[in-house]
Amino acid sequence: MALSKKLADLDNALQRLDEACIQSQNHQRDDLYSFFRDSTIQRFEFTLEIAWKSIKTFLLEHEGIECRSPKGCLRDFLNAGYLDQIQITRLLTMIDDRNLATHTYHESLAEEIFGRIDSYRKVLRTILNTLQENI
Repeated sequence: MALSKKLADLDNALQRLDEACIQSQNHQRDDLYSFFRDSTIQRFEFTLEIAWKSIKTFLLEHEGIECRSPKGCLRDFLNAGYLDQIQITRLLTMIDDRNLATHTYHESLAEEIFGRIDSYRKVLRTILNTLQENI
């Protein structure tokens, strides 16, 4: 898949993640909250998946770097000068949270991950902007 298509998919996924976050906030005090919270976590998972695969394609096409795993791609993106240490630390935590998200049936874990998604959205938007600026 071409990089431009992946970036369009990432932009769309970020918009859908934003929508889910808004709905979660709107329903924070009613019976639908857990549904919207879990939907937000699910959208975070697939948005992060699209983000790292976009980075993977970008690195291959623009830097000649072939990476295979999410964390490896993020480290290569850092080493190529597109991220700073704070961003890479946040992104690596995001990968860990994505891996933990399969256990969202644990209410406390779901709340922890959900509580970090707002800051994750900002980093994901920065990644999208960085990729768009450098193609």
